[in-house]
Amino acid sequence: MGKLIIFSAPSGSGKTTIVRRLMGVVDGLEFSVSATSREPRGVEQNGRDYYFLTNQEFDRKVAEDAFVEWEEVYAGTKYGTLRSELERIWAEGHTILFDVDVKGGVRLKSIFGADALSIFVMPPSIEELRNRLIGRATDSPEKIEQRIAKAGEELSYAEQFDLVIVNDDLEDAVGKVQEAVESFIAK
Repeated sequence: MGKLIIFSAPSGSGKTTIVRRLMGVVDGLEFSVSATSREPRGVEQNGRDYYFLTNQEFDRKVAEDAFVEWEEVYAGTKYGTLRSELERIWAEGHTILFDVDVKGGVRLKSIFGADALSIFVMPPSIEELRNRLIGRATDSPEKIEQRIAKAGEELSYAEQFDLVIVNDDLEDAVGKVQEAVESFIAK
C-alpha cells in the first residue's frame, strides 16, 4: 500500500482546479477516477473525469464489494472509489490523489489513517461559492441552490481534515497545498 492525498470541499470551492494544478507540479501523483451514477456534465468524459455508471451498475458494484467507500451524495446520485483504481495506481508506484465529497474524504482518512493526507478546500464565503457555481454555467438555478444548501453541512466537516485551505487566492492556495503534499510524500 502506498500514500494517498485526499481533497474534499463543497462544490464550487475550487478543489478540482487546485488538484489539476497540483498534478502539473508534483511528480508521482496520479488521480483516482471516482465512479458516479450521475450523467456527465459539460465536456466530462467516462474514464477520465468519472466512471459513469447507471444506478443499476453502481448498485451491482456495491453488492460485489467493488468500492473502498461510496456515498449517496444527492438523492439518487452516488459516488464511490473503486478498489481496482487504487490497486492500479499503487501497482505503478504512484501516490493516489482523490477529489471526493466530504463524507468520502472523512471515510477514506479513517480507512487509511497515517498513509493519507486529507485536505479540505474552504470557499472564502457562501456568496462567493454561489457566484462560482453560477459562473460555471453547468447547473440549473435549482441545482445551484441545492449545492449551496448542502455546502452548509459540508463546511461542518472541515475540522476532521488534516489541513484546511481557504481558496480566496488560487496561487496562494496552490502554493500552500503543494508545500504540504511534498512534505507528506517525503516522510
